[in-house]
Order: sequence, then structure tokens, then C-alpha cells
Amino acid sequence: MGITARNVATGFLNMPSELETPPPPQRSVIYDVDGGVIAEIYDQNREVVALEDMAPVMRDAIIAMEDSSFYEHGGIDIAGTFRAALRTISGDTEGGSSLTQQYVKNVLVESATSPAELEEARETTIGRKVRELRYAVALEQEMSKDEILEGYLNIAYFGDGAYGVESAAQHFFSVSATELSLEQSATLAGLVRYPYLYNPRLNPEAAQARRDVVLSRMVDTGRTTAEEAEEIQGTELALDITPHTNGCMPSEQPFFCDYVVQEIEKNDRFGETETERARWLRTAGLQIHTTLDAGMQEAAQDAVDEYVPRENESRKVAAEVLIEPGSGEVRAMAQSRNYGPDESNLGETSINFTTDKDRGGSTGFQAGSTFKPFTLAAALDEGLGFGTSFNSPGSTTVTGQRNCDGAPLASWDVANSNESSGGDHNMVSGTKGSVNTYFAQLQKRVGLCDTIEMAERLGVHRADGESFDNPRTQANNSFTLGSEEVSPMTISNAYATFASGGIYCEPQAITRIEDRQSGETIEMDNQCERTIDEDVADGVSHLLQQTFKGGTTSGLGIGRPAAAKTGTTDGNVFAWFAGYTPNLAGAVFVGDPRGSGYPLRNVTLDGRYYGAVFGATIPGPIWQKTMRGAVEDLPEEDFPAAPSQFGSTSEPRREREPAQPTGNSEAGVPDVVGQSRDAAVDALEAAGYVVNVSGDPMRSSEPEGSVAAVNPDPGSSLPEGATVNVFLSDGEGSGPASHSPDSSPDGGAWQPADRPSAVPAWSPFARDDEED
Repeated sequence: MGITARNVATGFLNMPSELETPPPPQRSVIYDVDGGVIAEIYDQNREVVALEDMAPVMRDAIIAMEDSSFYEHGGIDIAGTFRAALRTISGDTEGGSSLTQQYVKNVLVESATSPAELEEARETTIGRKVRELRYAVALEQEMSKDEILEGYLNIAYFGDGAYGVESAAQHFFSVSATELSLEQSATLAGLVRYPYLYNPRLNPEAAQARRDVVLSRMVDTGRTTAEEAEEIQGTELALDITPHTNGCMPSEQPFFCDYVVQEIEKNDRFGETETERARWLRTAGLQIHTTLDAGMQEAAQDAVDEYVPRENESRKVAAEVLIEPGSGEVRAMAQSRNYGPDESNLGETSINFTTDKDRGGSTGFQAGSTFKPFTLAAALDEGLGFGTSFNSPGSTTVTGQRNCDGAPLASWDVANSNESSGGDHNMVSGTKGSVNTYFAQLQKRVGLCDTIEMAERLGVHRADGESFDNPRTQANNSFTLGSEEVSPMTISNAYATFASGGIYCEPQAITRIEDRQSGETIEMDNQCERTIDEDVADGVSHLLQQTFKGGTTSGLGIGRPAAAKTGTTDGNVFAWFAGYTPNLAGAVFVGDPRGSGYPLRNVTLDGRYYGAVFGATIPGPIWQKTMRGAVEDLPEEDFPAAPSQFGSTSEPRREREPAQPTGNSEAGVPDVVGQSRDAAVDALEAAGYVVNVSGDPMRSSEPEGSVAAVNPDPGSSLPEGATVNVFLSDGEGSGPASHSPDSSPDGGAWQPADRPSAVPAWSPFARDDEED
């Protein structure tokens, strides 16, 4: 017997005893710029805390129930171990282990890197018990009792998805571990042996009975008084459940959350493979600090939801991104969809329409005339001035363009949607009126390839990842009119480059990551560089400011200096608005993700009917409402003056095209209210005006289809060839009189009385803002 005992002891001591005890997996948290929680991401809902941050009564409860002599033995509870050995022979491996042994088992389970290792850690054998005993003896020599207790309370599973005492306290009682009471501590201490059986949310009666057993055990071991225990025993559990919020779906900013997750999982800086990076994100307890501004996000989300409700029957979507110029930091990311995996559910999607395909987004959307500023930048960069002028008729044919390979392109027939913009135009008037035929000729003058290269210097790229010179997606004549599929993120950041004076920054959503397992902090520096001359950027900003002064963005000012451009694609398939102040840029997209077969025509959104949607019709008001709220706490800044090197900022004096109607405008705008559409158009054209009939009926007591109002007022003196806007009645109620109210304070156009003030009922150049 002595020899046998000696051999067993020698063999036991010769077993491997080194056990690494890495921090257990814990949840990662994504924070906004002010420290507010955006989302929690984890495989196991665990937050590791120090022993001093656990209530002493919690420590007493777990010791009393699981290992009353914990501070006396050397890692092995001899009596309990022999009882456990006998049970193990019959197939029961539960019970009898010291806290140290239980900690060892949990460490082996959590550190398993393969199914085989996991099976070995959980196998029902004497061998497993012996291995745990050897590790426990060694661990007691390396760690203090408090360190072992801290490790155990952080690694133990308490059921219902809560790992570790901190997460359990938060989940079951909505308090931190340091605030746990006697009753709460006894409840939690009773869970670790059979967390499924005693789950207090699902099995409250069993959990209550178990809690009372723990209280009795605490009395027996002197860790509480009989009076304190009796006061609690027999009472119902006082739960205060805080639901788990794992992942982006429960977040109030789910699409930004998803973008942050994609940024980590797709960046090889954080691991060799995407699988490694995903595991790091979900187990390392990262504190991920981001650029999201909660106030700006709320402003953007409220705006897109107001004009394009999430569950609209027409299935249209609005998406918006705000970016800080000079840093590239993404301040807001909103879209009018609920976050979810089932695309068949109305208003639900997991696609982030604000960004590129490789970041969880779509393959992009044609951006219309929001591309025209890239042509302006290319022209200014090549030394052309604001006065660069072309005869820009209602339609023209452009020949002689070549792609970036030098191959000639076919002739291009391009037209303006409204011929009233025909005549001589320079950069100022061509931009204000978004004159297609002007920009087609300016692009030819600069060169298609130079225009594309300028766009690329501004960070513009296709959302599907293809290059502009890919044979399958070869950029064509209409590049300047926005024929390429891009994301709102790309457009917003390109405009932010203009706002920053030519400093391009990579879009950035993360500022730093604190790894609580390794203790490392990863700083995410802004990746910025000058890509265009400051004078070129300032020149474009000057031109885009003019659109608020009688141009395509009239009526959409925000009460401080701003520059902007509308965009509408051929057939009103997609509509855009992009604009910026010196310290904030934003781009809005509105359209149907199903594509060109579902244009923005004859649609009703939130009870408002739109015959045709242009960039200034819905995207513009979304941008305006967003920016008014988003810039409230930002200092008001002016743009630099127009660089003198580009010459005069005046518009040319343009002769009317011979084809335009002539008449006597000296008597002012005729009063055509109440007349039929055709009669009113005839009368106005006979007086020498060009007529723009709004596609959106307005509430009025005039007969349905007749003229409800005109703008400018009847009797107004206008030059020959000016545009008069006509609004038709819906016949459903009282409306404005035959004249319009005064213009809005920011110089915007009059709005029909039954429309929100942010919705421009007309834009004299809106129909010029259309792709070929």
C-alpha cells in the first residue's frame, strides 16, 4: 500500500501543472463621440471586474454554497473530492469540487480551441478530475485566494446568457456587482451549479427555493444571521430583468453599428483573417470609441423618417451621411429602414444604403448632377476661370470625347429638361441652373479623363468596387451628369473635401479601440492629405453657394453660409442633394433599391403626393432639416472669398433663343388663377414668359386641375423670358389667394400653404437638374 501510494503521488506530481489563465471572453462595447453606448457585441455576455468591485456579501454567498473552507484548503477539498470520485464512477461529475477546481474546469472549457479540446475539458471521467486536481494544486501556488475567487466569479456562467457576476447582476437585477444585496447575492450564488434548472426568469419557483437553501447555508457557515435570512426566505424573487442587447439589431443606430463592425472585420490591421478579427471583436472586451454625434444622428434620422417613412408602401428609401470636413469623421449615418434580415418585411433591410458594398452597403446609385462640381474642379484646376462660357442651347450634340485609354467615344446627344435655361452660360450661371448642355461642353473642354481623375482625387469611386476604367463599367460621355453608381458616403466625403479647402480625408468611424484583455490601446489616426489646390476648392465652394441665390437650391438655406448641389437622374429614378458648411458636409439619396423600374414618379409618401421627385423636392428638405439641427452647436463660419485668379463672378447677359416665345411682359404676370392648365399656359407664354407647371397639386378651393396660384404674384414685373411657376389645385379645400406670400427670410421660394415650410413646392431650375 505504501509503494502504491508513493507511485500515485509521484505520478500525480509529474503530471503537467502549468495552466494559463487568460482573461475570459467578454463583451465589446461601441460608444459614440460623447461616450454614450451605441451597441454591445459579444459571444458571451461578460464584463470582467475586480474583486473589490463585487459586493462582499456576494463573495460570502458563493463561498458558503460552493466551498465553505475555500480560504483554508490548498486547492483540493479532500472530503468533497472523494465523494466526487465515487459519483464520477457512476457518471456524475457534478459536485464535490473546490472553487479552485471549478475555476480550473471553466478555464479549460473557455480556452479550448477545438472541439476535441472542448470535449476533453467536459468529459465524464476520473482522468478529467485528476487533471483538474493537479492544475488546482499548482494554481494555488501561483495565485492568491482572492485572485482565484475573482477569476471564478468572472468566468462562471449564471444562466440566461449572463457570464460572470457583473453581467449576471446587470441582467437579473439591473445593478452592478458592487451593489448586490444579500437577497440578490444568494439568488446568484444558487445558479452556478445548475444555471438552466434554477434560471430565475424561466423557473422562478425553483430559483426561489434554491436561494433559500443558499441563505440557510450562509447562516450555517456564519456568513449571515438567522434573522436576516428568515426575513428573506419564503418571499418572491425581486427580479428587475435587463434584456440582453447583443449586436446591432437592438441599437438605436443599427446601420452605423454595422458599419463599425464591418470596419473592424474587414481591416487586416486587426488580424490575419476575417474569422480572427470577428472573434477578437466578440471576445476581447473592446471599448470602441467612434465619431458618431448623437445629436446630429438624431437630426438626420428624424429628417429621413419624416419625408420617407420607413414602412412606406412605395418601398422608397432615403439615406444620409454627415461628415466633418478636415477629419473625415462620420458624424451621422441614417436611412429610412428598420434594421433586420428579412427583406420581404416592409421597411426592413440589413443593407446599409449609405455606404459601399464591401462595408455592408449596396452597389450604389447614379448620383445625377451632384457630379457636376467635379467637372468644375477639373476646369478650375486647369486654369479655366468662372467666365468660361459656352452657348448652351436646350439640346446639343457633343462629339470628339475620348476615354482614359484614348479611344474615341460616340457622339453624345444631351439636352436640358427645361429649354428656358438655354443661351450663353458661364460657370456661375451654368451651376446655378444646373445646365446639362453647359457641363457637357465644359467636360469636353477639360477632357473626360481629366474629369474622372479629379473625381478620384476627391475620393470618388464606384460603390461596387469596380474602377471607372474597367471595361465592363467604362465611364462614358455622361460622367459629368452622374452616370456612375456611388454611395452617399462617397458624395458626402467628396463635398467635405471642398469644404476643407482641398484636404481629403478617408471616412473615419472609429477614433480608438481599447483592448481590455491585452491592455493595448489602438489609436485610429485621421488619414488626410491635400489632393486639390486650396484655390480650386474655394472656387468650387463659391460656385455652389450661388445655387441658393435663384438656383436649384433656392428655398433650402439653413440660415448660415452653405454650398450645395441637387441631383436627379434620367426619368426621376434617383434624387440627391449634397451640401456643406465650412464645418459639416452631408449627402442625401432618395430612391427605390429595386432599380430603374420603380422611378420617383406618382408616389405618395407620408400622405403627400409627388408627381415627380427632383433633388430639391425631397432630398433637399431632408438635408435642410438635418443641417438646421446638426449645426446648432457648431460655430458659424464663412467660406473664403472667391479666388481672384478665376476672374469675375458675374453671370453673362444671355440672349433668348430664337425658338422661345415672345410677347408683351410690360403689364406684368397675368392673373390666371382659376383658369384651366392649358389656358393659363397659353396666357403666360403669350405675355412672354416661360411656364413651369408644378407636378405636385396643392390644396385649394379652386376646381381640381385648375390654377390655384402662380409665383411670382400676378402683376409682378418680370423681364421677358423669365420663368413663372404655376400650381394646380387638388380641389380639396381652401388654399392661398391668387398671390403668394413673401419669400422666406433666407431668400427661398414661396411654399404652398398646406405644405411644411421645408418642402419647396417648386424650383425654377429643378427640371434642368436631370441626367441625359
